[in-house]
Amino acid sequence: MSSLGHTRIKIYRTVARQLHGKVPCWVCGEHVTPEAATLEHIQPLCEGGNSHAENLAISHEVCNGQRHAVGRVPVSEAAPGQVLRRGRPDTRASLVVD
Repeated sequence: MSSLGHTRIKIYRTVARQLHGKVPCWVCGEHVTPEAATLEHIQPLCEGGNSHAENLAISHEVCNGQRHAVGRVPVSEAAPGQVLRRGRPDTRASLVVD
């Protein structure tokens, strides 16, 4: 398993522990099962992002692919700097990796 594969598992478990088993997709906000979880680069590598834990989030494989197909993420007007989540415009998720 790759280093990012181990990181995905670690981040998933951390979020699940913090949110009592519910891991929201960074893009759509819906629950992500461990089998459907992928790592999302919040700031894409092509835009100067990195693969450090602070720049990684869990998302569905489909959401991750769709985000990169359009090349942008909708931004929440209610919470600048946060992703606009479908059906939950005021929801903000934070991640603390230990």
